[in-house]
Amino acid sequence: MSNPSPTPVSRRVNIFLSLDRDIFRGYFNLQDPSPVYKRQLSHELDEYIMTTMRKAGRSSVVSYKINYTNERDREYAEPLVFAIRRHFSEARGRATVDFEKFKRRTYLLLVVSFSVVMICHWLLPLLIKGEESVLHTGLSNNLDVFSWVIMWKPIDRLIFYWNPYLKDIAVLEKLEKAESSVIEGED
Repeated sequence: MSNPSPTPVSRRVNIFLSLDRDIFRGYFNLQDPSPVYKRQLSHELDEYIMTTMRKAGRSSVVSYKINYTNERDREYAEPLVFAIRRHFSEARGRATVDFEKFKRRTYLLLVVSFSVVMICHWLLPLLIKGEESVLHTGLSNNLDVFSWVIMWKPIDRLIFYWNPYLKDIAVLEKLEKAESSVIEGED
């Protein structure tokens, strides 16, 4: 089996939205009675935007292209952009809190693991007298292996697991701060 080819990275990512009344209603949670600019985005719109962002790279420029057909619909462009930015601002805040929680837990795990290793290395010479005994050498070697095992997980998490958090935060920040342009379309 061959591996699927990776998604090519785009320099510019355009997210196309329409202010047509039938389509516009689908952008928001139908149960939300708030004004348009405070409404929750629908799951479908969120999925569309996040799917479009899969093609984005670190240096990609993101923009919202909003199409309208009549002047009456054009007035909803600004509230729509405000709702989208608010949605991704809140999502970025949640992602930042999750990242801080991840760092706090991982550092705590590292400190606890290091403390256990240090206590074990401190107690071994107290429990077994005599440097040259076979028992001391065997326990010392086992303790070294135990130290590697117990320290592996926190170090692994600190080195390799933080990048997805930062990537998500960067994508959400791009979506929050993306430029928008309103384009008049045809009937």
